[in-house]
Amino acid sequence: MAGSTGPRRDTRGIVDAPELFTHVTFRRREPAPALRPYLEHYWLIDWDLPEPYLSHLVPHPSVNLVFERYPGRGDDEAGFAEVSGIGLELFTQKLEGRRRVCGVQFRPGGFHPFAPDRPVSEWTGRRVPAPEVFTPPAAPASVLDPAGEDERIAALDAYLLALGPAPDPQADRAMALAELVRTDRTVRRVGGLARAESEPEVDWAALAADLGYSDQAHLVRDFTATVDVPPTALSAH
Repeated sequence: MAGSTGPRRDTRGIVDAPELFTHVTFRRREPAPALRPYLEHYWLIDWDLPEPYLSHLVPHPSVNLVFERYPGRGDDEAGFAEVSGIGLELFTQKLEGRRRVCGVQFRPGGFHPFAPDRPVSEWTGRRVPAPEVFTPPAAPASVLDPAGEDERIAALDAYLLALGPAPDPQADRAMALAELVRTDRTVRRVGGLARAESEPEVDWAALAADLGYSDQAHLVRDFTATVDVPPTALSAH
């Protein structure tokens, strides 16, 4: 899996980002080193609006953990946390009043190690209270209350590290595939992805030379005479 290069700085997925940024303060922050294999970044957003504003986001194939206070929910003082599954359509959010939101964007495939007992597909297209997903549940006030941004990041780090993400080879593979699709512009179809992930073809001519054969045909004849099948029959497995 590719190493972390810090939070990305582009505005992919944000519809009319320049307009949005005139209404809100938005930034991304990097998580603790032990969390970087699983997380894209933290995202922080604050606003104080005299009039409501509609924001629009094209969903990224990631799960998010979101801490916020939302007027009218009845838990304004403590705030709340929810898991936002992979979205299936344009996400529109009405921003109004004064609010602070702290979010965690997991890498595609990176959420499962934190909640290994349930499939991530269970939350696709849904927003679920975090206590239904995590044990122990998140404490929203610990993330939302600190006045300093660094303290809020430290609280996010502490909570996620305490969950003890379980290493998962399948999650690692999913994250590696997603990173390949993102960074390799030649991969445009599923077939291309499968070819990129397959084992590289053997250079039989080079192998023959390395083993002291005069040419590839000589290697193939000797190999076939010894094991009754050509070497390509075994390399395909």
